[in-house]
Amino acid sequence: MKALGISGSPRPGGNTDILVQTALEVLAAEGIATEFLSLADRPIKPCIACMGCAKAETARCVQEDPAFEGIIDKFLEAEGIIIGSPVYFGSATPQTMALLGRVGYVARHHHNFLRRKVGAAIVVARRAGHNFTFAQLNFFFLISEMIVPGSTYWNIAFGREKGAVANDAEGLRTVKTLAENMAWLLKKLHA
Repeated sequence: MKALGISGSPRPGGNTDILVQTALEVLAAEGIATEFLSLADRPIKPCIACMGCAKAETARCVQEDPAFEGIIDKFLEAEGIIIGSPVYFGSATPQTMALLGRVGYVARHHHNFLRRKVGAAIVVARRAGHNFTFAQLNFFFLISEMIVPGSTYWNIAFGREKGAVANDAEGLRTVKTLAENMAWLLKKLHA
């Protein structure tokens, strides 16, 4: 089994990276292979609704976009997918939404390959916008027919400056519990 953890933050080494990597560490300790992908150095173009993916024989986006290259394969290989995003103006980052739009279109036109995979959202906020962003990411999982595990609270933490989430004990505990529940669910689904 494999879990893919994606940080949609444009800031490398920031709070979103920390939380996604924390979840991946818990999953790895549970014996699940993990991979971390940062979108900080990947200026992913948004979906242009060209419908080329619907005509493609294999699961791929036909846009010329080096930043997106190989991402569909990562989603195909993973049984569990964590998407983390900081809150930007009350929403997930543009990088995150560009990624989800393109992956979602390709999946829907190629046997809905996200169906019954496990998906989890992690959100970092300075002060507000976290509930909408959390819902926004979960909407993607739900419309993709993915299974969403819960935790002791919504998977959010607070922090602005790099590393500030380390001071949010409840946020860290929530993310760790989420990862434990995700590992349990993945093991049950693949027993």
